[in-house]
Amino acid sequence: MYEREWPEEGELVVCTVTSVKDFVAFVTLDEYNNNEGLIPIAEVARGWIKHIRDFVREGQKVVCKVLHVNKSRGHIDLSLKDVNDHQRKEKINEWKNEQKARKWIEFISEASGFPGDEIEKIFYREYGALFPVFEDILIDEETTLKKLDLEKKVADSLVSIANDNVKLPKVTISGTLILTSNKPDGVNVIRRALRSANPKVEEDVEIELFYVGAPKYRVKVTAPDYKSAEKAINKVAKAAIGVVERADGYGEFVRKQKSGKN
Repeated sequence: MYEREWPEEGELVVCTVTSVKDFVAFVTLDEYNNNEGLIPIAEVARGWIKHIRDFVREGQKVVCKVLHVNKSRGHIDLSLKDVNDHQRKEKINEWKNEQKARKWIEFISEASGFPGDEIEKIFYREYGALFPVFEDILIDEETTLKKLDLEKKVADSLVSIANDNVKLPKVTISGTLILTSNKPDGVNVIRRALRSANPKVEEDVEIELFYVGAPKYRVKVTAPDYKSAEKAINKVAKAAIGVVERADGYGEFVRKQKSGKN
């Protein structure tokens, strides 16, 4: 298995606590060949610490920030207190995804006969990580394979594994359409506007319309990423407003409403 050797200063790393002394905790870095690092008591938590074991214990998984790396001495200084809850959760999730990706690479290696550590090297060289490769295969297969320049058996296995195991995250954004028409057939104008608010969009983009109360209509768009979602919701708003304005009505799209209002 290919392993990265040294982390960068300022990087967040997943560690396993191996030993806790009175004034220091020793850990191994899970992502870096289990190289040893240490957390001085002053970097364990903010404020006064009476007992270091109140904060860390043997066998515990922790997320630390790399303070200093001395490669010649094999010395890595770490901080636990400089990592907030959000950073810890994000890093743990990233680490878990990397573990899954490493297992998938084993499957690719078995299916293609190509060494797994060589596949990992290629992924790290191009992406600096493993899991994003599988995501990019689903987003843009052709460009990703061209970038990786893999043997055909490896590429075919990668595509198959990605499609079988990876589910792209979705983002949801919403806004409010305000549509009015004073014409005698104003109701029909609004209906046409709402029908046009379902324009052709990408297959993986979902559009939902909800009646809030005249003249307001909620628009919700779910897509793989914010760029696609923004593109779709703007297209929806433009189509609906265009129908109303061509009938001498009024249309407006509001992304955020004040608190307490629809």
